[in-house]
Amino acid sequence: MSYEEESSGDRILGRIRGGRPGPTLLCIGALHGNETAGVRGIEAVLERLRGRGGEMSGEFVALVGNRQALARGRRYVDRDLNRAWTTDRLGVLVRSREGSAEDREQRELIAAIDGVVRSARGPVYVLDLHTTSGSGGTFSTFGDTLPNRDFAAHIPAPMILGLEELVDGTLLAFLGQRGLVAVVFESGQHDEPAAVDRAEAAIWIAVSAAGLLPQARLPEAADGWKRIHRDCRELPRALEMRYRHDIGREDGFRMKPGYRNFQPVAAGEVVAMDAKGEVRVREASRILMPLYQEQGDDGFFLVREFSPFWLWLSSALRRLKVDRVAHWLPGVQRLPDTPDGVVVDKRVARWYAVQFFHLLGFRKEEDAGSRVVLRRRRFDDARFVDLGPPPETLGDGPPPA
Repeated sequence: MSYEEESSGDRILGRIRGGRPGPTLLCIGALHGNETAGVRGIEAVLERLRGRGGEMSGEFVALVGNRQALARGRRYVDRDLNRAWTTDRLGVLVRSREGSAEDREQRELIAAIDGVVRSARGPVYVLDLHTTSGSGGTFSTFGDTLPNRDFAAHIPAPMILGLEELVDGTLLAFLGQRGLVAVVFESGQHDEPAAVDRAEAAIWIAVSAAGLLPQARLPEAADGWKRIHRDCRELPRALEMRYRHDIGREDGFRMKPGYRNFQPVAAGEVVAMDAKGEVRVREASRILMPLYQEQGDDGFFLVREFSPFWLWLSSALRRLKVDRVAHWLPGVQRLPDTPDGVVVDKRVARWYAVQFFHLLGFRKEEDAGSRVVLRRRRFDDARFVDLGPPPETLGDGPPPA
């Protein structure tokens, strides 16, 4: 069987095309230029994966997200490349060939991703690698479709749901809208050596989960599972986003020192200062991604743990297509323009409004007083390759629950 290998110091970090058709795993590092662990993890995997292309089904492709910011060691040059994948911004890119540093990066990245998808010989899986400025930040996040959830479940780290309801314009949402199975993996604090090791571990797990090589040929996947499981075994398995503290340059936001990712915080606790004074937490929760860097519009997030039982129930309800009759509930009606959207009157449906529809695969798009608009996530079905259950047998015990 013949196979191809390609490497470049440019947009493509490496490309290994197997001798047989199969799935494509696309890994993206440094969408934020100061987050280098993903690129270094990719390079480590490429070095060990070369020479196995003849045994491989499908393709492994690795891209650099923001090359100019990476060269400068900054999150971005002119604007955040991971907040730019909105309909309006993409329209600007089409209408004009000029623009900021990130405009050029985004055009090239879109072309590179499109090229990968066009040449794919099976389903496409994406692992977008990031790090945080605060310590202890190892987790995955994804648009909550069943294929995305199944892919993320193979990585034994906390799974965070609901990011796309609080943050607009992420690459993750853009990929999901085009039917790709896509997961973000945050491997730790920017500068800690362990963040590189965890990024590499997650990539090996993804190679196995996507089915590029049989598990017998991937001892690195088993080692990687053990590594991440060991680092995350004391953390909750499933959490939901509750709040995002948006900031601007004029706010003078300063996070109080010493906060770690997933650290519990109490309602009313002062976690930061800004031009108006103290910034207090609105509810008892856990803090996520506290801002300890110059650039960024997210001061911090709040997340709350929930039982993995609800993930199981959600999967069961979606496979039974309960969403098709959700508009029969009191206080719920379909949007007139699409069967995938509903309007919920919270005055009537106060006991099962947003949380119930999350179980069915809907995301909140508008919350105006008593009226909530939700739309079912696209591609939340079983058209993708069945990845099977998470590989509990690869570690010393089951994944943390």
